[in-house]
Parts: sequence; C-alpha cells; structure tokens
Amino acid sequence: MEQAVFLNEGMASYYGARHHGRKTASGKPFNKNALTAAHKTLPFGSRVRVTNLRTQRAVVVTINDRGPYAKRRVIDLSEQAAREIGMLRAGVAPVKLELLQ
Repeated sequence: MEQAVFLNEGMASYYGARHHGRKTASGKPFNKNALTAAHKTLPFGSRVRVTNLRTQRAVVVTINDRGPYAKRRVIDLSEQAAREIGMLRAGVAPVKLELLQ
C-alpha cells in the first residue's frame, strides 16, 4: 500500500486544449485527458494526490511537466485532473498535495 507524505497546500490551476499535443518538459506530448500535472521541483514520474480543499475531491496525478509559472501556484493540473476534483469552472482552487510513495 502506498504511503502519502504531505508536501504543501496552495493554489492549483490547470491547462488544457491550448497545450494539447505540445511537448512537455519531460519530452512527452501533453494530453489534456490524462491525469498528469506540472510541478516546479518534483521528479518526473512522481505520483501526487491532489485534494481540492473546497470540494474534498481528490485525484492522483503523475508529474510530467514543469511549472506552474504563475505566482502563488503550487501545481498545474491537466484538464481531466481539474475536472475530477471539480475546479474547471473556477479555473483555480486551494489544494493539498501529498506525495505517494
């Protein structure tokens, strides 16, 4: 069973159709329908549970890109990951990040 290690809390945003198919920092094409995310420092392939603190809905994503580059953001989610935690309409949401080991 995987252990979850608390990383931090902060604001998440997402990126979608405009970036679909473009190469990510890991070299793989971005897929807006995959459960992936961008993080500034975590190694590619890291699995992170992202919990929306407004809805308490959570999703597990794989880090495959770098970012976010907007101030005060801790993670950029794929469109599908954002949909699963209920943040598409708002575009941003307060989240808790936990590294799965």
